[in-house]
Amino acid sequence: MKIKEVIVVEGRDDTTRIQQAVHADTIETNGSAINKEIIKRIKHAKDKRGIIIFTDPDYPGERIRHIIDQAVPGCKHAFLTQDNARAKHPRNKSLGIEHATNDAIQNALLGVYELAEEKTSEITKEDLVYYGLLGGNKASKRRKRIGELLHIGHTNGKQLLKRLTMFEITKQQFEQAINQIQQEEIEDV
Repeated sequence: MKIKEVIVVEGRDDTTRIQQAVHADTIETNGSAINKEIIKRIKHAKDKRGIIIFTDPDYPGERIRHIIDQAVPGCKHAFLTQDNARAKHPRNKSLGIEHATNDAIQNALLGVYELAEEKTSEITKEDLVYYGLLGGNKASKRRKRIGELLHIGHTNGKQLLKRLTMFEITKQQFEQAINQIQQEEIEDV
């Protein structure tokens, strides 16, 4: 699998892991210490080939994603679930792209999104409440699962509607994911 765009990752281990899964070039941010030089390289790469931001599914990774997205609008985004990014050894609590399987990385890159300009969504906050994604004892688990199904990453309650809107998730796609979650919950009982 060859990736045309340059993939922005946090570090050297992420680059090594991605290059084992796909043929791609990367730019490393060296963690959250993103300086002007790295932003300049990302802007240049975006103009030439396009950029996919592919950071760890944790707070520092989301912070890096946000910094880059603000400085270089129009980047594409790939997300790994926390389960796919978790270290395999039980004592290692690390979370990162370097722990993901080839399949998980390839699937994340197949599910790339491009952020759109500020738009409104046909999905409302009332929909999120109605389907138990805000408040309630299953809300966090459902948000995690909908993030996996729609390839938009895990969010908290405040971020979910913004992320659904940002990635132009249609009401139909949203409802299909909700139906799948409800079916899975029935099967788990």
